[in-house]
Amino acid sequence: MNQDTIQGQWKQLSGQIKQHWGKLTDDDLKVAQGNSEYLSGRLQERYGMARDEAEKQVKEFEKKLRHH
Repeated sequence: MNQDTIQGQWKQLSGQIKQHWGKLTDDDLKVAQGNSEYLSGRLQERYGMARDEAEKQVKEFEKKLRHH
């Protein structure tokens, strides 16, 4: 699933994202609108992760989406 596809299906995916990372708020997801950089930044903030770890988790999540 590429970035354009993620942005196009953002409303459907935002529910899955909230299940995966429950500390993210609806506002976080509304602002992110499929932007993986913004999403990883929110993960850093909400979960106290290092940047590398947050980016890794977002990439792994996107990879899982591609296989479904």
